[in-house]
Amino acid sequence: MLLDEISSFCRKAGMAETTFGRHAVNDGKLISRLRFGGRVTTETMDRVRAFMAQPIVPRPARRASAASHGTGAHASAQAPDVDAAVKGFRFYDNRQKYLSFVTTCGEKWAVADRVSEELANIHPRPPALRVFDAGTGEGTVLTRVMRSMHARFPTMPFYIVGKEISLEDIRLVLEKMPDRFYEHPATVLVLTNMNYAEAPWLKPRSVTAATSLVWHEERLRGTTSRDFEEQITRLQPFLSENWTARVSRTSGNPVYEKPVVLILYRDDYRFLLDHVRPRRGVSVADYDLVLASQPYRSRATAEFKAQKVLAPLARALAPGGRLIGIHSHGDDPGLEIVRKVWPGENPFITDRHELLRATKAALGRDARDLNFNSYADARALFRYGMHTLPTEISATIGTSTLFAAWNAAIYVAQIEDERLSEAVISGRWLEATSEVLREHRGLWFWDESYVISRKRDAA
Repeated sequence: MLLDEISSFCRKAGMAETTFGRHAVNDGKLISRLRFGGRVTTETMDRVRAFMAQPIVPRPARRASAASHGTGAHASAQAPDVDAAVKGFRFYDNRQKYLSFVTTCGEKWAVADRVSEELANIHPRPPALRVFDAGTGEGTVLTRVMRSMHARFPTMPFYIVGKEISLEDIRLVLEKMPDRFYEHPATVLVLTNMNYAEAPWLKPRSVTAATSLVWHEERLRGTTSRDFEEQITRLQPFLSENWTARVSRTSGNPVYEKPVVLILYRDDYRFLLDHVRPRRGVSVADYDLVLASQPYRSRATAEFKAQKVLAPLARALAPGGRLIGIHSHGDDPGLEIVRKVWPGENPFITDRHELLRATKAALGRDARDLNFNSYADARALFRYGMHTLPTEISATIGTSTLFAAWNAAIYVAQIEDERLSEAVISGRWLEATSEVLREHRGLWFWDESYVISRKRDAA
């Protein structure tokens, strides 16, 4: 309710939410913390409501030049649809930054390698090796892990569920799948846009969502990757019509308009996969491996991450199953760039130890048959870098390399666009990025991993 009141006030006043936080309680991050489950005292609520009770003074119209450079306020009340979209914007939904990061840095490769190490520790049971990807992104990690799975279990049926709300990412995931169905024909691939508490079971929690559930099976005919590609491409109209999302009025995060379950498997393996394919209304999780790579915002509280993401995923583990979580760690040249521009910036507020403690608390009695493995740094931490040629880091660094490095640094640190404008206009980003690249002869980052596993003898 408080978030709705603040959003309504900001729309009418034409005020940015960070500006509201600074003016109301001298805290520019107040609203972002509220969206990620943060709490406020009654005194803070009184100050916020007292500020909103003041008469609204309309802001003067912005000049076109200010709007073009991103230095003005958000859209005014005369454009409510645009304003709502801006207010609900999340950093990780910026497609340009995301795709640039994916193509210029090797994080996806490094994450897939780390996840593949866990294949030696799982113990699948009939009828299939069951895997859940808690956020497929554009599919690089999942594709590489599927290759590793085939190398280790070449004849075992695979049941793979991928959660992703982004239509653009789902298209990119599907684009990578024809070769996977060709190499490992005994594969059932399920894609869904449900949230973390629903996706592992493929079952919406509310009655309203359950009645609007779109359940679609696509039996792939033929025997070549070309055959499969043609049929997968023909799914585009179905995706455009059903894989839709909106911005939540309470959290500001994207949520599905209607839940969708898309199931793909080869028609010539239908008999073999009959006991592997999911059935509508039958809730089964029991995953041997759960991938949770960057499934939450770094700045969210440990309690929020544990309750909303990790606890539901841990409950979905089968006996002997393993959940591997991965997130950004910091203490690397990427963070150095950020701190040269914003001294004292600390986007990585929770480490794996605190996160596992919070998850154990959130699970309560359900944690009794689980193991929480934080591991030593030598095993938990792994490094990835930005792709550069040795000649690119010299006395004169090319503009494209500087842009790529800057984009990677602010993407990993999840710096909001609102704060980027000033740094870009002032040119501070250019000097900071050049200094760090020359000092380290390149750019690299640390990721942190941890494992939650269910005991094999668990009932």
